[in-house]
Amino acid sequence: MTYRGVMVIGEQRGGVLHPVTYELLARGRVLADKLSEELSCVILGHEMEQFAEGMIQRGADVVYVVDDPALKHFLPRPYATALTRLAKEAKPEIVLSAATTQGRTIMPLIAAKLDTGLTADCTGLDIDPLDRSLLQTRPAIGGNVMATIKTPTSRPQMATVRPKSAKPLPADEGRQGRVVLKTYEANIFSTCEELVEFVKDTTQDVNVQDADIVVCGGKGLKTRDNFHMIEELASLLGAAVGATRDIVDLGWVGYPHQIGLSGKTVSPKLYIAIGLSGSVQHLAGMQTSETIVAINKDEDAQIFQVADFGIVGDLFDVVPELIEKLREKKNGKCVREG
Repeated sequence: MTYRGVMVIGEQRGGVLHPVTYELLARGRVLADKLSEELSCVILGHEMEQFAEGMIQRGADVVYVVDDPALKHFLPRPYATALTRLAKEAKPEIVLSAATTQGRTIMPLIAAKLDTGLTADCTGLDIDPLDRSLLQTRPAIGGNVMATIKTPTSRPQMATVRPKSAKPLPADEGRQGRVVLKTYEANIFSTCEELVEFVKDTTQDVNVQDADIVVCGGKGLKTRDNFHMIEELASLLGAAVGATRDIVDLGWVGYPHQIGLSGKTVSPKLYIAIGLSGSVQHLAGMQTSETIVAINKDEDAQIFQVADFGIVGDLFDVVPELIEKLREKKNGKCVREG
């Protein structure tokens, strides 16, 4: 049985294509080019064909649109059943999904149905030039080592990929591709599952993975009361609040704010790191940020190795002054240097 090509599973939220789809297409395009194969993208939902052209512009050669009212909202069993059917028909050599709630839920189901392997939460993907195998790199042993995994015999090779670990390709309006509309008999979507309601995370006004600016605090803040400086600075900047694992373990903020190998991966336009050393585990979650500003009194802190701008100083002196300047600017006052 011949397996060819790379397939990525797109995501939609509320009938709108999620940006993580474009990140997956960028990942898949690199792998497909190395294999000299086609890159396909599949999107499940209702009335999603309108987004197919955009996926072609971002790297897909083929877009499969599985359309049915029963797929309007994400439910594990109907989604997994439809994707398994499509995988059996298209026979991709590689299948990728984002390591989101959706991807982490359905990919194990699909892998079990296809009797193949799955590597979860990858931060790196490549092709072995010797045997065309997918090299799947992910953190292991609490993030202390990076393991590279292969699926030597089973196909397709399957992996989930961390969101924000790759940048989308720019849209190319001249790219050509084809759109394939897939329909299946309605009974395959029957399920005992029911979407009751969607509960929004109210612990953060701005989601760390979607924010253009992230202000992240570490153990250098010493107490929960001091962490309020991070929250105030983020509020003044219209930014999301991030935290290291130590801060989350202490209970100062909830897990949705955690950045690093065991938390979220972010890639904002501006990342402000305050009072954190920059462990390997934390750097893996934010080092693709466009501009990184670090504030730490230890001039040898690892965070300065990736920072674009570094302030060596006591955060308890620097941050309050920064907050005051931003308050003055917000209030329309003239801010003088010195």
